[in-house]
Amino acid sequence: MAKTWLPPVEYVATLPRATAYACLYFTDTAGRPFQLRSVYGSEAWQWPGGNMDPGETPWQTAVRECREETGIEFAGEPRLLGAHFLAPCGEDWPANHIGFIFDGGMLTDEQIAGVVLDPEEHTEYRVHTLAEWERVMTPRNFQRLAHIERARQEGAAVYLETAAFA
Repeated sequence: MAKTWLPPVEYVATLPRATAYACLYFTDTAGRPFQLRSVYGSEAWQWPGGNMDPGETPWQTAVRECREETGIEFAGEPRLLGAHFLAPCGEDWPANHIGFIFDGGMLTDEQIAGVVLDPEEHTEYRVHTLAEWERVMTPRNFQRLAHIERARQEGAAVYLETAAFA
């Protein structure tokens, strides 16, 4: 098949569609992961974050979403812990979904106590040990949590793939 040059607008129209999310991974001072309980979706527990808005970078998205969802004004530097690829799953999400998980560091007890949730998005927040999280999370999301925690401990970012999500 002969290769034909296409103007960028036409070429991009031939490529797979994708959306992107970004989030911050926090722990408390005892090293226990901090997560929010979502009001929607089957994956109840998640990190502060969300989908990118037009014109945003992944880092800008993570910081903005953290502020909107928790009231935390994160001022740290970007440190990528992982990239996450999720394949489309039909009408539930008909595009690839690509995620960027950044290290938010440790939250003090005072910072955690000062969290203000958006009740339209989250009902509560918790800190648990990995063993405690494993009991309340879906196996797929717990594996993502465990890989991100290991990436933080080892100082090397991870790449994760998920076949489909609901």
